[in-house]
Amino acid sequence: MEFDIPTIVQGYAQGYFLMADEEGERLSWYYSRERTLVPLDERFRYPKSLRRVLNSERFTVAVNRDFKAVVAGCADRETTWISPELREVYWQLYQSGWAYSFETWQGEQLAGGVLGIVIGGAFIGESMFYRIPDGSKVALVKLVERLRSRSFVFFDAQMMNPHLERFGAYRINEKQYQSLLYKALQRRCPLE
Repeated sequence: MEFDIPTIVQGYAQGYFLMADEEGERLSWYYSRERTLVPLDERFRYPKSLRRVLNSERFTVAVNRDFKAVVAGCADRETTWISPELREVYWQLYQSGWAYSFETWQGEQLAGGVLGIVIGGAFIGESMFYRIPDGSKVALVKLVERLRSRSFVFFDAQMMNPHLERFGAYRINEKQYQSLLYKALQRRCPLE
């Protein structure tokens, strides 16, 4: 099935995001008046125990080494909004240079990763997962470091959860989000 990738990118560039309905049968556009951002400044934090893991260099990071496996890992849940159709959308976005997987590896084993869409200076996080404990946490920390070094404007996590809150994630309103999105669309920030 072919999707209209320019229209999908335009939807994300306006602040919308795609999700499958609860039955996983239909994709719909969603818009939230409140967004969650992972900070790219000094507000970003992580537990001291994770610092030890990072210092041990147990994991290596990669971008798009195994995009399909990251999407599959993100979708592999009891209830998921990543339907087969949405997996195909992500694949076509990836092939068009819009979607990315930021991965952690332990040797030759995929440990975890973050799936996202890059538009200008915006990283729109769609989902994350892990197969090895701390795999997704290390991916998140290393991704924030990468986004900072590449002058990204923001890291949109869409919705708050306790996991993200521990890393300093915070909520902003629609007006603030649209202002940051406008600024982000003026930039070209490569993830790789």
